[in-house]
Amino acid sequence: MADFNESVILDAIRRHPTGLSRVELAQATGLSAQTVSNITRRLLDQGVARESGKLNTGSGKPRTLLEVVPTSRYAVGIHLDPAVITCVLVDLLGSVVAQRSARTPSGGDTDRTVAGMAASVAALVAEAGVDHGRILGLGIAAPGPIDAAAGWVVDPPELHGWGRYPLRDRLSEATGFPALLDKDVTAAVVAERWAGAATDSRNLLFFYLGTGSGMGLVVDDTVLRGVSGNAGEVGGLGAACSTRTLVDEAVSLGVLGTEYTALDPADAQRGLERLAALAAEGDAQADGIIERLAIRIGRGVSAAATLLDVGTVVFGGPTWQVLAERLLRTVEPMVARSMFVKATHPTVVVSTTLGENVAAVGAASLVLDQALSAQPRTLLLQSTRRSAAPGSTGAAAACSPPSRSTPR
Repeated sequence: MADFNESVILDAIRRHPTGLSRVELAQATGLSAQTVSNITRRLLDQGVARESGKLNTGSGKPRTLLEVVPTSRYAVGIHLDPAVITCVLVDLLGSVVAQRSARTPSGGDTDRTVAGMAASVAALVAEAGVDHGRILGLGIAAPGPIDAAAGWVVDPPELHGWGRYPLRDRLSEATGFPALLDKDVTAAVVAERWAGAATDSRNLLFFYLGTGSGMGLVVDDTVLRGVSGNAGEVGGLGAACSTRTLVDEAVSLGVLGTEYTALDPADAQRGLERLAALAAEGDAQADGIIERLAIRIGRGVSAAATLLDVGTVVFGGPTWQVLAERLLRTVEPMVARSMFVKATHPTVVVSTTLGENVAAVGAASLVLDQALSAQPRTLLLQSTRRSAAPGSTGAAAACSPPSRSTPR
């Protein structure tokens, strides 16, 4: 319970860049003044929080404001994309302090690729001059499908030769950091909640457009992962929105030359960039390909936004970054006037503020989120176990769920 309350306090401080006083923290969290005082003293002693100034309320003495110390802790994030592998080091607020990118090796030599990823992490940390003791862990964002519980990627379609591979544990062993693995679209939506365009949104849809595509989902302030961690796969829509599909269509229509066929994901991205350039120069066929993509995305997102009743839709990913302005011009009004999206609340449609590395930042944010955000589900599970133990009493028993025979 103490750890949970500490996370509640730290999360509240983090969400207010101008700082919060102890009185405001008690009001925001519902915790007693004494509990807030005890916890903030610990955070100050740990160097995670600091006093940042005074708040004059007009009566009584000014209140002391508290803020997070960004450089007190760090996290590493790796995005394994079929085209490029990106490593980032972020501070406690999710700001990138160092990054590295390299083309994803082809051929399916998984162990060699992991060794290269570990070397990039070591170089990144050394370059930033950060002590290993201040790094909370390593997050990994990978294309689905994954086995989240086991930490495996499971034969990702665009990562040929990977098969079933224990990516989480192999990278943890190679880097010396505890590691987490999640889908790239899920990581991206966590990044948006931690440091992006939707830090205050409790209901959010993130549409990721890269080598493939998918949706990251937040409902009632909870990231939806599904039974196996693979929520957000969009089936036929995903295939129709892939970089390779766009480039193949452009080649078949003669917009791009045949040199762009049968290429690996990195070269397909190069073809996409050429397609975008042609559209910007006024090529009607190139623009038509992008327009048809925008319509597919707009229809799929409108339906999903209604199903989940979200208030915010964020778009991002490497392909989105290349086509963002052109796609948003079509998608935003489609969502606004959609027969699916009712006018009972506004739906905000924006591009990510985290750039093309949103999934890598998201991978690092997975670590920050697990270590520092309040996790009610974890508290409930722990409380249930304690309440089941002989002689269990107090807060643990109070937090246990009611039995089925208990009136509600």
